[in-house]
Amino acid sequence: MNNTTKYALSKVPEVTLVFWIIKIFATTLGETGGDTVSMSMNLGYLVGTVIFATVFLIAVVTQIRAKLFRPFIYWTTIIATTTVGTTLADFADRSIGIGYTGGSSILFMLLLASLAIWYKTLGSVSVNTVSSPKEEVFYWITIMFSQTLGTALGDWTADTAGLGYGGGAIVFSGLLLVVLAAYLWTNISKTTLFWAAFILTRPLGAVVGDFLDKPLNQGGIALSRYSASAALLVIIISCILFFPQRAAKGSGH
Repeated sequence: MNNTTKYALSKVPEVTLVFWIIKIFATTLGETGGDTVSMSMNLGYLVGTVIFATVFLIAVVTQIRAKLFRPFIYWTTIIATTTVGTTLADFADRSIGIGYTGGSSILFMLLLASLAIWYKTLGSVSVNTVSSPKEEVFYWITIMFSQTLGTALGDWTADTAGLGYGGGAIVFSGLLLVVLAAYLWTNISKTTLFWAAFILTRPLGAVVGDFLDKPLNQGGIALSRYSASAALLVIIISCILFFPQRAAKGSGH
C-alpha cells in the first residue's frame, strides 16, 4: 500500500449502518444545539452563526491536518456543520426574510454548484476518493451546504407545507427508505445515492430536533434544549466508543 492510498483510507469513515445512525443523531443535535444558543441563550441567529462558524473552521482545519482518520475529530466537524447550518439557515430564512422556499432554493443551487465544481476539478465526488486537503475542502464545503439546505427543507416541510414535525419526519424517513431500496435493488450510482441520503438525513434530524424542543402549541413536546442536546451528545459519544468505525476502503466513482 502506497502512502497516497494509506492517506485516503485514513481520512474518510466507512459508510455503514452505524455511520447513518450517528449522522441522524448528529443532525438532530445540530438543531437542538443551534436553537439552544440562538434561542435559549437569546444570542440570536447571527451571533449563533458566528460562534458555530468559528467552531466549524477550527474543526475543519483540525480534520484536514490530521494524518489518520480520527472518529471524534470527524464527528465533531459534522456536528459543527449541522449547528452552523441550523443558525445560518434560520438567519437567512427568518432574520433576512428570504423565507423557507427561497432559502431552500438558493441552498439547493449552491449544493449542486459545489458538487459540479468538485467533479469538474477532481473527476469524482465519491467520498472514497477524499484523500488530499483539496478534496477535503470540497467535501466539507459540500457538506456545509447540504446541512444548511437540510435545515431549510425541514422548516419548509413542517411550516410552509403544513405537515408539522411528525409529518415531516414521515416524509423524510420515507424518502430515505426509497434511497435504501434504490441502493439494494437498482444500478443507480452509489455516489449519487450516498449524497441523496446524506442530504435527507439533515431535514429528518431538523424536524425531529424541533419536535423535541419546540413548545406544545407549536407541535413540539417542549423538552429542555439543554437536556435534549446533552442526551444526544451522550448517545453520539457512546456510539463512537462502542461501535468503532473503520476508514473507508478503496476509491471509486
